[in-house]
Amino acid sequence: MRDYVGWRARIGLVYMASSIVMEPEFYAMAPEGVSIHTARIHLPAATEAGLREMMEGGPLEDASTLLGHCPLDSAVFGGTSASFLDGGTYDGTVIARMKARMGGGLPVTTSSTASAAALSALGAKKITFTGPYNADVTARGRRFFEDRGFEVLDAFGLGIESDHGIGDVPLEEVYRFVKKVAVAGSDAVFISCTNFRTVGALAALEEDLGIPVVSSIQASFWHGLRLAGVRDRVTGFGSLFDVTEV
Repeated sequence: MRDYVGWRARIGLVYMASSIVMEPEFYAMAPEGVSIHTARIHLPAATEAGLREMMEGGPLEDASTLLGHCPLDSAVFGGTSASFLDGGTYDGTVIARMKARMGGGLPVTTSSTASAAALSALGAKKITFTGPYNADVTARGRRFFEDRGFEVLDAFGLGIESDHGIGDVPLEEVYRFVKKVAVAGSDAVFISCTNFRTVGALAALEEDLGIPVVSSIQASFWHGLRLAGVRDRVTGFGSLFDVTEV
């Protein structure tokens, strides 16, 4: 008999209602005894206007309040572009808003916070930024990481503005895209977006490119796991999981 509820750690997740990728990829990476518990928030479109509509006017507070009823060990806001929307300190505002509804003692992170922490933990200073976004959202992602002290050698997006369209991109297409655009001289490649399939390709990309490859979903789970006090070296999902402290 095995208990699949989080007897080691319960990680909370605020995630977009239209998205499909992050939860299954979290489950794939979860060590035994770690469970994921989700509240959903509506994203009208994967554009600057759609992100602002989602992040303003209370939906984040509503989702955080609901999620806060669950006894958790850490919580993640699972939206990268939504947490880098206005530069290098905007993610801190998102964390503060969530903590106000979930209790100040709960460790909370966002996908942008976690991704910056992951790249720093791996010693990366020069990065290639990749993702599924349009040019405006891609530029905002570049700005966030530059504000956090990284040198972004270049930034590439696929131009997709539909959340369903992002979720439909096959993993093999993500692999080919990232491998093609990775800039020589990068210390790491970052793959943004939590509805973009990534974790199944990270090991292959690291093998082929010879440098760490970090994705929003991988970094979010790694950070949530470490904040919850679980230090397992999860295998098969990139070198980030060799880092046991945050």
